[in-house]
Amino acid sequence: MHTETYKVKGMHCASCSSVIEKIFNKVNGVQSVEVNYGTEKAKIFFDPLKTNPHDLSKHIEPLGYSLEIPSTAEEMGMSKSEHSEHLGFNQSKKDKLAEVADIKNKVFSAIPIAIFAAFVMGWDILVQYGFVSEMNYVVKEFFHHLLPVMATYILFVVGKPYLLGFYRFLRYGKANMDTLIGIGTVAAFLYSFAVTAFEETLRPFINVDYQYYDVTIVVITFIALGKYLEARSKIKTGDAIEKLLNLQAKTALVIRYGKEIEIPVNDVKHGDLIIVKPGAKIPVDGVVTDGISFVDESMVTGEPMPVQKKNGDSVVSGTINTSGSLTFKAMKVGSETLLAQIIKMVEDAQGSKAPIQALADKISSIFVPIVMVIAFLSFGAWIVIGSQYLGFPQALSFGLVSFVGILVIACPCALGLATPTAIIVGVGKGAKEGILIKDAATLEKLHKVNTVVLDKTGTLTRGKPTLVDIQNLSSLRDDELVSILASLEKKSEHPIAHAILSYAQENNISLLEVSDFEGIQGRGLKGKIYGMEYYVGNATLINDLKIPFDSTKLDVFTLQGKTPVILAVKEKVLGFVMVADEVKPESVEAVKNLHALGIKAVMLTGDDEKAAKYIGSLVGIDDVVAHVLPQDKLEKIKSLQSQGRVVAMAGDGVNDAPALAQSDVGIAMGTGTDVAIESAGITLLGGDISKLVKAIKLSRITMRGIKQNLFWAFIYNIVGIPLAAGVLYPVFGWLLNPVFAGFAMAMSSVSVVSNSLRIKNKKL
Repeated sequence: MHTETYKVKGMHCASCSSVIEKIFNKVNGVQSVEVNYGTEKAKIFFDPLKTNPHDLSKHIEPLGYSLEIPSTAEEMGMSKSEHSEHLGFNQSKKDKLAEVADIKNKVFSAIPIAIFAAFVMGWDILVQYGFVSEMNYVVKEFFHHLLPVMATYILFVVGKPYLLGFYRFLRYGKANMDTLIGIGTVAAFLYSFAVTAFEETLRPFINVDYQYYDVTIVVITFIALGKYLEARSKIKTGDAIEKLLNLQAKTALVIRYGKEIEIPVNDVKHGDLIIVKPGAKIPVDGVVTDGISFVDESMVTGEPMPVQKKNGDSVVSGTINTSGSLTFKAMKVGSETLLAQIIKMVEDAQGSKAPIQALADKISSIFVPIVMVIAFLSFGAWIVIGSQYLGFPQALSFGLVSFVGILVIACPCALGLATPTAIIVGVGKGAKEGILIKDAATLEKLHKVNTVVLDKTGTLTRGKPTLVDIQNLSSLRDDELVSILASLEKKSEHPIAHAILSYAQENNISLLEVSDFEGIQGRGLKGKIYGMEYYVGNATLINDLKIPFDSTKLDVFTLQGKTPVILAVKEKVLGFVMVADEVKPESVEAVKNLHALGIKAVMLTGDDEKAAKYIGSLVGIDDVVAHVLPQDKLEKIKSLQSQGRVVAMAGDGVNDAPALAQSDVGIAMGTGTDVAIESAGITLLGGDISKLVKAIKLSRITMRGIKQNLFWAFIYNIVGIPLAAGVLYPVFGWLLNPVFAGFAMAMSSVSVVSNSLRIKNKKL
C-alpha cells in the first residue's frame, strides 16, 4: 500500500470533496481517501499494483476535476519529497493567482451589468408601491430588450462553471454546488426567454409581466463576486507555508577543490564545508567548524534573541547569520533538514481533518440532493396549493422565485470551509510561534486539556548542571574563589566541572596555571596554584583529609537537590559552590499561566522527593510525583485519565515516549535540530515551556473560530431555505428574492473565511 497527497484541480465547493471521495472509494485498489476542500488536496491510500494517479485522475475528469501529478522530480535534480514540498507549493500558488485573476476579470465585467439590472429591477419594484412613476414606454421596452442580451453573456460566460455543473448532473447524475446554481439560473433564464419569445401566446396562461433576467444576472454576479473574495482570502490562509518556503536559501557558498564556489542549494552534499557570511541565510543543517557569530533563529523557533554559535554548535537551514562569518559542515541536506521537516509537517497538519469536521462533511455529502428535493417540492407546492389562492400565473411566478431562491441560497461551501480554513490558519500561526502541530485532531483535542503533566529535567529545568550558589568562608573575593575552583576543574571531565567552567566563562573570570594536578577517585581532585595546594571535592574528601568543617551547612542546600563542591586547603575550608539543574526562568510564568487557564500542573521526576518538592514549590506545581521510572510515568498518566482528566504530557520525547503516547496530547520539548517531530502530537521548538501555554491558547482560539464558522454556515441555511421556500408568505407576505439569496450565499463563504483569518491576529 502507498500513501500520496495530490493537488485537485476544479474544486469549487465542499460537496466537490464528497463527490471525489465517493468516486475514488469505488476504484479497485483504493483503500481510503481524504479530500480536503480547504487545501484542495486529496490524500489517497492505494495499492500501486492495482491503480495509479493517472488512472485515478481519469475517473474524475468527466466531472471537471483532475489530479495534479508532479512532473518527474529527477529531471529537476530534486528528490520526490523536495519537489512536492518546494516546486509543488510554488506552482499551486501560481495556479491560485491565475484562477483569482480569471475570476476577477469576469466579476469586474459583470458588476456594471448587475448594477444596471438591479436598477431596472428596483425601479419596477418601486413602481408597484407607488414611489416612482412608470418608465417611458420606449425606455422600458429598450431596457427589457437589452436585459436578455446581458443575461445571455452573464449566464454563458461568467456563469459557465454553473452551466457545466448542470450538464454534468444531467449526464453523470453527480451534483455539487455548481449544479444548484446552474439549475436555478438556467430555470430563471429559460422561463424569461420563453415569456419574451412567446409573450402573446402565453399571456392567457401565465403572467408575462414578470421576467427574471435580472435574477440570472445579479445572482451569478453576486456568487462570482463571493467566489472571487473567497479565493482571494483562501490564498491568505496558506501564507504560513509560503513564508516557510521563502526561508529556504537558494544558493550555498561551498569550499570545493580549495576554492569558494556558489552552487544551488540542491547540489549541496553531506560533508560539504559551507561558508556563511554576515546577513546570509544558512542553506542546510550542519555543525560549525570555524568562526563565532550570532544566528537569528526566530523564523524556525519563534525565539527573538539571536543565539551565539561557535565551533561544535549546530546550525539550522533558513536561519540568518547576523554578525561574524561562519564555516560549517553540512550534516543534513534537502528533505532531511529541519526546515523541510517543518514544512512537511505544517503541510500535512493543514491538510488533515479534525474530528469536528466529520459532521460538516456528512451534512455536505447529503446536502445537495436534499436541497434539490426541497426546491422541487416547494415549486410543486406553489403550483398546486398557491394556484387555489393566487391563481396559476401568480403561483407559477412565485413558485419559480422560490425554486431559484432555494437552489441559490443552499450553499454548502461555507459548511465545507468552516473547519479547514480555521485549521490552516491555526497550524500556520503555530509554526510561526515555534509550535509544530502534527494534525488537526491534536489541535482539537488540546483545547479540552485540563491537566498538564510536566517532566522536570529539560522541561521545567535547563536539563544540565549550572552553578547556582556561592558560599564564601574565606577572605577571598567570590570571583577569586571561583577562579581557583574553575582552574582546577578545567582538568576534570566531570559534568559538574563543566558547570563551574561555564559560570567562569559567562562571568569573564580568568583561569590560573595549575601544577601537580591529581584526580582523587570518587571524591574530587587536588592541584597547586602559585605553590599553594588546593583540594576540590565532596564532603567525604574533606572528612578523609580531616579538615575541620561543619557539614550541616550543606544540608539546607542538598535538600533542595543541589550538589556541593567544596574548595579547601590543608588547614581549612575556603568555601563551597552549589551545582544544580536550574529552573528555566520561563517555567514559573508558564505554570502561572496554566493556572489562569484553569489547568492543573503535575510534575513527574526520577529525582529525590524532597528535591523534587523544592523545585515544584519554586515553579508553583500543583502535584509532585518523585522517584518515577518511565513506566511509572505511564501509570500516572493512566491514573489521571481514569479520574476523567484530559491529559497533555510534555517531555523530551525520548525517555518519556510511553507516557507521551498514552497521554491525550503528547508534547515534545524540541531543542533545535534534534527535535523529535514524529514523537508527539505537538513539538515546541527551542524547548520553551511558555510555548505550551501558547499552544493551548491557540487550540482554544482555533476551536472557537471553527464553532463560530459552523454557526454562520448553518444559520444562513436554517434561516434562508425556509424563507426562500415561502413558508412565511401566508403569514407575513415574505418571499426571499433570489437576488438576496445569491448575496447571502456569497457572503456566507466570505464571512467564514474572514472569521478564520481573524485567528492570525489573535494574541497568544
